[in-house]
Amino acid sequence: MATRDAANNICQTLGRGVTRSKRRAMQWRRNAAENGHAGACATLAARMYGDQPYAREVGHVGDAARVAASDVVTEGHDVPPDVLTSVVHWLRKGGYNPVVALKEIRRQVLEGDEYCVNGGCHVKGLLKDFKVCPQCKTARYCGDACQKQDWTTGGHKAKCRTAENVQSPLVAVERRTC
Repeated sequence: MATRDAANNICQTLGRGVTRSKRRAMQWRRNAAENGHAGACATLAARMYGDQPYAREVGHVGDAARVAASDVVTEGHDVPPDVLTSVVHWLRKGGYNPVVALKEIRRQVLEGDEYCVNGGCHVKGLLKDFKVCPQCKTARYCGDACQKQDWTTGGHKAKCRTAENVQSPLVAVERRTC
């Protein structure tokens, strides 16, 4: 649903690189969702539904969301009711139709989707089965062949932001003065 991982984009924009803390990344995602970023709302909802690490803990909303989400049909979903109401809350906040979006999220969780960023690759699978670029930690690939092709001809080499490129100005000053 979301085009890019909102938390990683925010982090790179701030010049802090990509966090290795899944909890911290999920907190950034929630902050972006609270500020109205539609992609972050959809990503947070999908990760909560799929029970990814820390998503349900960080994305949980209070009793007010339960009342607002009570009109959505909860049958056919294998997630706890409080999680489902939080998911509906985030979908609505992002401007999505919860009924339609929940069907798509459930399909993605059960069947998988095309997560490989290599153009022209149509391999479907679960998110956890795709390899993550070891440098930028944002791009996902179905295998080594797609990763190599995207690095050489797909333009990922130019887009990939390594730790050296994303260093803070303070680190650069410390290196020059030592």
